[in-house]
Amino acid sequence: MLLSISLIILSSQLVVAAADTVPKFDIGGSCKATASAAAGMSEDQPVKRCISDEQDAQRQLESQWSTFTSSSRVSCAGMENITRSYVSLLTCLQFAKQAK
Repeated sequence: MLLSISLIILSSQLVVAAADTVPKFDIGGSCKATASAAAGMSEDQPVKRCISDEQDAQRQLESQWSTFTSSSRVSCAGMENITRSYVSLLTCLQFAKQAK
């Protein structure tokens, strides 16, 4: 029982720490996976566009991170169903901000 409580406390601290900074995602890997679904283009075009979009979203997140509530940051960054994508994270945070 004591071990379970310790794990809960530790994991909650990790989530709070994660909310302090923009998480790090492997955009190259996720963009290559996305590119395989694109039709009618060379593979380089969708990968380059995806990486560019991800880098733009990452820069926006880094400059706007403190404007999002801590609870929104934790919720959006910790969502199981969100793809590990800066674009998805930014979209989630923007929707959460508009809903308030």
